[in-house]
Amino acid sequence: QVQLVESGGGSVQAGGSLRLSCAASGFTTSSYAMAWFRQAPGKEREGVATASTIGRTSYAESVKGRFAISRDNAKNTLYLQMNSLKVEDTASYYCAAASMGGIAPLRTYYYTYWGQGTQVTVSS
Repeated sequence: QVQLVESGGGSVQAGGSLRLSCAASGFTTSSYAMAWFRQAPGKEREGVATASTIGRTSYAESVKGRFAISRDNAKNTLYLQMNSLKVEDTASYYCAAASMGGIAPLRTYYYTYWGQGTQVTVSS
């Protein structure tokens, strides 16, 4: 059974940091592009960052220079280090897997597997 389980969310003040983790099971992440998406109340789900099977990365403009995606294929785990958090980063964060080796576009329809999400709340 395929599962993606996110953790590490929480409440933090603006300017703070959080590190999200996504533990995968039921499939081998080394064959999948992995990504983080987020969704705020009343808004569409948007791509945040993506990493290819060999660790090439791409980011949404809104998080460039502040967020870093990384992966440990041996542990089947994906990470998102979030620094200099802003109030507008408040959202539920989801990890996702796409059945491709290169950089997968940050569009939801490319991704096959999804986690249940973890809440990040940034206060001013």
